[in-house]
Amino acid sequence: MNADKMVGNRIKSLRESKSISLEEMSDRSGLAVAQITWIEENKDLPSLAPLIKIARVLGVRLGTFLDDHDSLGPVVSRKKNCKEKEGISFSTEQTASHTHMDYYSLSSDKSGRHMEPFIIRIDPKEEDVDFILSSHEGEEFIYCIEGAFEITYGNDTYILEEGDSIYYDSIVAHHVHAADEQGAKLLAVVYTPF
Repeated sequence: MNADKMVGNRIKSLRESKSISLEEMSDRSGLAVAQITWIEENKDLPSLAPLIKIARVLGVRLGTFLDDHDSLGPVVSRKKNCKEKEGISFSTEQTASHTHMDYYSLSSDKSGRHMEPFIIRIDPKEEDVDFILSSHEGEEFIYCIEGAFEITYGNDTYILEEGDSIYYDSIVAHHVHAADEQGAKLLAVVYTPF
């Protein structure tokens, strides 16, 4: 199954198994019923912030939506087995304000994890796009592997190039996007308290 479709299906299945209505999910998460429906029907995969809100309501880790297996031991992710076609795009066609980013999980086989490591590919910077900042509980670490990226963090903006990294509290409104027309490749680790 396509990884993008897996997320919506798992959210719907978990919500129904816990007898949580769409309206209750909306009230508890602060998300619109229509947005939750679009996510569950795999028509829209939002940024991480709404997914974290949904995970909180469902009482699960963010990684539950991405898990492939239930390995209790260590999980080794080999370069030759990391297929980028299995990535998940958290961009949305509903608004141009979301920069296109594809996430490739490095830990989907590990059950019970508290961190989410990803390789992220960011498309080149687009002109005249107003970024919508998002926030959620937790912390993030991002290391620039290739290219350059820009992060708006609260009222500040940082440009990071190959070899640079940033570690920040996710509760502060932020947005990550390409710094130029070249795009970027990042290693990101997201921690969300459970």
